[in-house]
Parts: sequence; structure tokens; C-alpha cells
Amino acid sequence: MKLTKIAAALGAAALFAAPAAQAWEPSKPVEFVVPAGTGGGADQMARFIQGIVTKHKLMKQPIVVVNKSGGAGAEGFLEVKGSAGNPHKIIITLSNLFTTPLATAVPFNWRDLTPVAMLALDEFVLWVNAESPHKTAKDYLAAIKAGTDNKYKMAGTGAKQEDQIITVLIEKAAGKKITYVPFKGGGDVAVQLVGKHVDSTVNNPIEAEAHWRSGKLRALCVMDGNPLPYKNKVTATQSWADIPTCKSAGIDAEYLMLRGIFMTPGATPDQVAFYVDLFKKLRELPEWKEFMEKGAFNQTFMSGKEYADWVAKAEAQHVALMKSAGFLAK
Repeated sequence: MKLTKIAAALGAAALFAAPAAQAWEPSKPVEFVVPAGTGGGADQMARFIQGIVTKHKLMKQPIVVVNKSGGAGAEGFLEVKGSAGNPHKIIITLSNLFTTPLATAVPFNWRDLTPVAMLALDEFVLWVNAESPHKTAKDYLAAIKAGTDNKYKMAGTGAKQEDQIITVLIEKAAGKKITYVPFKGGGDVAVQLVGKHVDSTVNNPIEAEAHWRSGKLRALCVMDGNPLPYKNKVTATQSWADIPTCKSAGIDAEYLMLRGIFMTPGATPDQVAFYVDLFKKLRELPEWKEFMEKGAFNQTFMSGKEYADWVAKAEAQHVALMKSAGFLAK
């Protein structure tokens, strides 16, 4: 009898006990800010993530991609910075995370945001039109050296950003000036080269892959210390692994770009943990692995202190590069 009364009392206590704390998750749609125009690498990755998160029901709320490219991406970064305490807004980065505040003195620094995770590192490839007389990077470099200053045109995303930094490195290798023509996003840049309005680009692989596959562009070299690991043929004759390094052609330009996620200021550990877990689940999907190979990404993943330390080191590298190029705001 006593045991029955004790059990009843315990049951009643359980009914009135506080519910167990639930891990945080979004309670409304998540705005996914892209600080660049449509069609570029960051935009393509954000929209791909949006699609497969929805397809596999990785979260209950939808993701809404919003492009805010004004001021070389400052529009997007300042909006996220100004949305402190809003865990329903995240941003994907490119190198304008560093270059825009350094070049314009806009009141923003990556430390104003909450680091979440590095999704991957993006490569850069030197491209020419498939009908260009330059068959190799050595041919291209020799032609610039033999020409007059500003004879050759390089299209790139934005001014005083990663594409123009790389252009300056090529100028130093050639000892000649190149006319740099800025556009709003990597998609526009690729179209300019396909249309022969410029002589070259340094687009990310994902931005030019479709045009390369269709025979409209030629890949000359990759801005990495080592050849890319992907050996499946993309064109009839070449895989990403077949593209030589630019350094082997005499162009001392090694550059990898962050594709990472940040949240608004004041995000809690539970909120950050939700997104880190989300992206870990994403990385296990076959679609993500296919996307990584298609875009020839370096698949490094980081979160927590490791990620923040990497970003701080990358910032210091950009300060040095932009100082050398004369791009720092005065």
C-alpha cells in the first residue's frame, strides 16, 4: 500500500515538473544574406544549401536567400552587424569579409559578427576564352610581358577585392599593367569572357564550370600550391586535376577564399550549435559531395576557436596583400 502511494506521488510530481530544456532551433524563416550579386560563387552555394536543406528537411523553417551586394558587400555585412540578437539571420562570406572594410574603411570587421563554421575554401583559376591564342599560362604571361601596359583586360568581381588582388599579383609577374574591369558578380564576369569582351578572368571554378564544360572557356592554371584532387573528366579532355598550378608557369599567386558562415552579434552557444550541426549534416549528403567536386572546392571544415583563429590569420594576410597592392583605405 505504501509503495502504491509513493508511486502515485512520484507520478503527480512528474506532471507538474518543469519540462526539459529543448535545444534552440529557428522559430521563423531564416534569412540567408549573400553580400554579393547573383550568379557568383557565394550566391550559388547559398542557393544550393537552401535547396538541399529543404529537400532533406534538415530544419523545420525555410531558408530565404537575399542578395545584398551594395558597397562591395558592405550592405550585407552592415545589416547583419545591425541585427544583434537575431538568430534568424546568417551570412555567407567571400573575401570581401576582409577586403571591403580594408579598402573602404566602412565601419565593419568580422569580429562584429559571430563565427559559425567554415564550409569550404574556394579556388581561383585563370581563364581565357576557348578561342584565345593563349594555350597555356606561360603563353598568356609571355603575351602580357611582350605587350604594352593595359593592353590586356581582366574582368573581376568588384574593385579592390580578391579578383583585383590576384590581378596585381599577375601584373607583378609580368612586369606590365593589366586593365582591370569590375563587375557585380562572378556570373557576370564569366559571361564577359564568353562574349570576348575581356581577355581573361580569375573566376572560381563553380562560376566558370558550365562554360568550360561546354567548350567556351579554357582553364590555364589554378592559384593553389598543388594541383586539384578531382580526376573525373569535366571536358572531353580535362579534369580539374589536369590544370597546372599558376606557380609552375611563373605566376607566383596562391590564393584560397573562405566560404564560411557567420551569425549576428550576440548569438548564444545553443544558437551557434544549431547551425554547426545543420552544416555537419549537410556535409554528409551525397548532393553536397557532388557540389564540392563540381566546384573543385577544398573541403576543409572548421568551427569554434579553430575557425575564429583561421579567420584572424586570413585577415592579417589580406592586410599584407592589400598594402602591397596599394588598396588600403587612407
